[in-house]
Amino acid sequence: MKIDICCVGKVKESSFREMINEYSKRLSRYCNLSIFEVQDEKTPDNASETVEDGIKKKEGEKLLSVIKDNAYVIALAIDGKNLSSTELADKIDSLGVSGVSHIQLVIGGSLGLSKDVLNRADMKLSFGRMTFPHQLMRVILLEQIYRSYRIINNEPYHK
Repeated sequence: MKIDICCVGKVKESSFREMINEYSKRLSRYCNLSIFEVQDEKTPDNASETVEDGIKKKEGEKLLSVIKDNAYVIALAIDGKNLSSTELADKIDSLGVSGVSHIQLVIGGSLGLSKDVLNRADMKLSFGRMTFPHQLMRVILLEQIYRSYRIINNEPYHK
């Protein structure tokens, strides 16, 4: 299985980069993982809703440029479906069994994802109604993908 994480912005915190590298290394035995970073747009202080929508649209266009036509796209969105770790593992496993060989998970920038990206998604996934920094979300997502593969392969994992 090929899994891509498509995200806005670079990870600046060295501790986050270390965790991302560690989970990427662990995942290499289960899947072919790639991370695509697109440049974020600067958001001015007190930006209007129109300005924010324009920023999301620009970031969305950049994300759509790395999203492949044949990939199953999962967008991370607050209003998406809440899954347990076991349910996420089942989803990844069932996609593979049904012939899907490429999954792309999309993380928006600080303002979220554009409507165009959300419309392109085959599924919207939520990690709850709380907001997480998009840099930290990468770590959380990679950990959950790793946990999913441990579950799929009936290997021990922390419950």
